[in-house]
Amino acid sequence: MAIFIHETSFVDEGVELGDNTNVWHFCHILKGTKTGQSCSFGQNCVVGPEVILGDRVKVQNNITIHDRVEIADDVLLGPSVSFANAVNRRSFICRKFEMKWTKIEEGVTVGANATIVRGSHIGKYAIVGAGAYVDGEVQPYSQVAGVPAVHVNWVGKSGDPLEFNEDGIAKDEFTSTKYRLKDGVVTEI
Repeated sequence: MAIFIHETSFVDEGVELGDNTNVWHFCHILKGTKTGQSCSFGQNCVVGPEVILGDRVKVQNNITIHDRVEIADDVLLGPSVSFANAVNRRSFICRKFEMKWTKIEEGVTVGANATIVRGSHIGKYAIVGAGAYVDGEVQPYSQVAGVPAVHVNWVGKSGDPLEFNEDGIAKDEFTSTKYRLKDGVVTEI
């Protein structure tokens, strides 16, 4: 299975790219980065070191993913998403060993120009709206928006809004998956 690396891009030694991965114009993939299969990096991306991506992750244009970020399968990062790489940063103090891992679970969509602060955790199939500022936890199946990001809706795997009945049950019409909302947590049935 072919890996495509555009001639204007650099992939350091020690990078593991999965089969069918595409690295487009003007990217730099740094040592220790590992990707699953069928990932795509749009133009002007810098990724790593020590970044882990699952299968079918789409990193669109103009994104920098700093070290200690883990992204699961089927995640879409919209153009110019920003991963803030330090919580309390000063140019004259080295704190890189204090950095926390940032985790994005499977099926998440992060809209264009959103900012994800170091140490945040975004649950599976959540949607982060364009321009949102995430600093902390986003529940699975939650749609968040704003600065700071707040919960605005529940969504299914398809990304369509979920409408819960009086028993706390909803169905994603696109996938036919059923969900339960109980105590502020959505789970698949």
